[in-house]
Amino acid sequence: MTKLVVLKLDGDLEHQGFWVTLEIGSDFARPEIEITGNLPPYPDLVTCLNQWQLNYRSLGIPSRIKPQEIIYDGSITKRISECHQTAKILRDRLQKWLASADFRQINNTLREELTRDETIRVLIRTDNHQLQSLPWQEWDFFDRYPFAEFALTATAFETPPKPSRKPKVRILAILGDSTGINIQPDRQLLESLPNSETVILVEPQRQELNNYLWQQWDILFFAGHSETADRTGRIYINKSDSLTIDELRYGLTRAIAQGLQLAIFNSCDGLGLARQLACLQIPQMIVMREPIPDEVAQKFLKYFLVAFADGKSLYLASREAREKLQGLEDKFPNATWLPVIFQHPNTVPPTWKDLFIQNTKPRQNFLTIIITSILVTALVMGMRHLGMLQPWELQAYDHLMQIQPAIERLDPRLLIVTVDEADIYYQNQQKMKRTGSLSDLALLQLLQKLEQYQPTTIGLDVYRDFSVDPDNPNLATRLNQDDRIFAVCKVSADFDDASDGIHPPDEVPKNRQTFSDFVVDSDDILRRQLLQLNPPVESPCTAEYAFSLQIARHYLLSKGAIADITSQGYLQIGKVAFKPLKEHSSGYQGVDASGYQVLLNYRSLRDRENIAESVSLKDVLNDRINLDSLKNRIVLIGVTAPSTSDYWKTPVTNKKIPGVFVQAHMISHILSAVLDGRALLWWWSGWVEAVWVLGWSLVGGIIAWCFSKPMHLGLAVVTGLLTLFGICFSIFTQAGWIPLVPPALVFMFTATATVWIRGRGKGRWGDGESGRVGARGPLWGWGLWGK
Repeated sequence: MTKLVVLKLDGDLEHQGFWVTLEIGSDFARPEIEITGNLPPYPDLVTCLNQWQLNYRSLGIPSRIKPQEIIYDGSITKRISECHQTAKILRDRLQKWLASADFRQINNTLREELTRDETIRVLIRTDNHQLQSLPWQEWDFFDRYPFAEFALTATAFETPPKPSRKPKVRILAILGDSTGINIQPDRQLLESLPNSETVILVEPQRQELNNYLWQQWDILFFAGHSETADRTGRIYINKSDSLTIDELRYGLTRAIAQGLQLAIFNSCDGLGLARQLACLQIPQMIVMREPIPDEVAQKFLKYFLVAFADGKSLYLASREAREKLQGLEDKFPNATWLPVIFQHPNTVPPTWKDLFIQNTKPRQNFLTIIITSILVTALVMGMRHLGMLQPWELQAYDHLMQIQPAIERLDPRLLIVTVDEADIYYQNQQKMKRTGSLSDLALLQLLQKLEQYQPTTIGLDVYRDFSVDPDNPNLATRLNQDDRIFAVCKVSADFDDASDGIHPPDEVPKNRQTFSDFVVDSDDILRRQLLQLNPPVESPCTAEYAFSLQIARHYLLSKGAIADITSQGYLQIGKVAFKPLKEHSSGYQGVDASGYQVLLNYRSLRDRENIAESVSLKDVLNDRINLDSLKNRIVLIGVTAPSTSDYWKTPVTNKKIPGVFVQAHMISHILSAVLDGRALLWWWSGWVEAVWVLGWSLVGGIIAWCFSKPMHLGLAVVTGLLTLFGICFSIFTQAGWIPLVPPALVFMFTATATVWIRGRGKGRWGDGESGRVGARGPLWGWGLWGK
């Protein structure tokens, strides 16, 4: 950020001295420091200034001042020597004056608060004409701070209008009376500027010039003869006519109101022009404080335009151009003293690229974005294929699952009989001989109660790896002969708590034995539904089909829905095919998809846990429920006592829920799909996902390309991410799981890369920066810039 130093000086040099106010701040902000001090009267400095001006103007060097006013006196060598001597005296007096005791606190504050690597704008704010003519660049402050440059500014001002940017920088160049000088190099330089549209007026008539001023311009340029007489600046627009600023006031006021940013008077003695034009609130000017030799004017314009169009700030470009003139000072003394910026105190000077909309080579830019997008997409999709994004994608999946609207109701086809701690205590009170959570006698009484109301299917989600007590032969018979009863066992697996597996009930025939195994992800969350597996040979549980699948199939068979295998190998019940998960399916990458697994689409309920109506064992045995509600339903019997380990984490709630409720979700998942047409979760194929991700990568690059201002870019990025989330969520409510995290990443990465490329490849990027390179060819081709 550029530091802004303002020195307000009020007073005079000869009698009372100056009251000085120092402000230190930054562009776009109020001053952070303000102190006051004094500069003493110094009449000798005025004498030195006048003597130097007299000697300088007596050099007799051809300049862009009105020709007849040049004074010739003595040999040129002698005049140059005298000018050098008086310049040195003036420089010494200025240093002495600025080192006075009354100014020391301001001097010290400047050196304490500023660092040498900062870019600093120093505004000398005064209406005193003698101060405006002093060579401020000779102050030792500017030797210490290489990125500082000063400008003169007026004490009274109004806020100028805010300029609007156009596709190109519009320059109105006035080539006035060129008698005795050569202003054609100025014209060639202006016509070769990149991203600009220059209108050249050669020795125009007053009416013609006035008409052009009423148009919209960014830069006003004048080359030719000019002068300041009686504190009034005057330009010679052709060989017979001259005009003051006041005579162009209406046209200039209109031009400033329409966004005129900079006026360059590459002509002589321009302080009078600057003071008058400042009254019209023009933002910036560059003028010459004394008569300027023709060759010096040409060189300064070349040095300045090259630096400014190459990205340097107006101030640093001016300082660089001014200091390069030192190589001419053997022939043209004090050439470095002549150019000066006249600055509106309430505006921040623009850079070259601020003057136009940077959009000239869309094809090249878009090609860069495409290449960047492809590379970023390939990188992210490669990371995804290796499973590096899977944790984030599963978290996003859970979030989408949880924020779905709770618009579904309990599944009326299911009833869950729970066995909790109170039911266990009840069995103990009734002296029921109990091996596990559910005694034989209690189970027998429960089945007898259920028998009265003919439920369609009974699922016993309780491990019974022991035989029925011989004292309860009726239970053994019922388990063996009732085709509606399905029981569970557990397949042996090395990675879970029961690695050896759990036997099925001895009394239940094999065709009604089912496995109760779940597949959970690395974060212990159950998102998949395992329908079929091939048990290991050594497993005590040899069931191939899941408890949920067998219960659902039995129930659906009673409704006429038959299970089959499609030609693609998919499980189909009724008209619904269940698409199995593969090793790489949407957010799952490199997952163990053995067996037949599908994504479990949990029911969207207000109470995420209670998938169906539930009653306790004790209430059923004591006839405390409406047993009519059991008719033609699926009855699940399971343990919900907290002392058991059968609790599971799901994506729909942060609370673990009992295994029998998870089984109910899975059964309802199948029933709802077949009987109600409820959608199963689906996902895109790999190539469709790649296209989707690449598309968002392109969007990120295009946004970064279109919005250069940080605030606009930030808002566009946030809008883009919200749009992506909105699309993904909308599709998720329709059971589609499409990538969210990968497109978000490529969107951000490509946008960042595009901004980086723009910033780094100024010369290669097809905007304003590239335009500079595009224009450099013809400039170098003239052979002017290397001199």
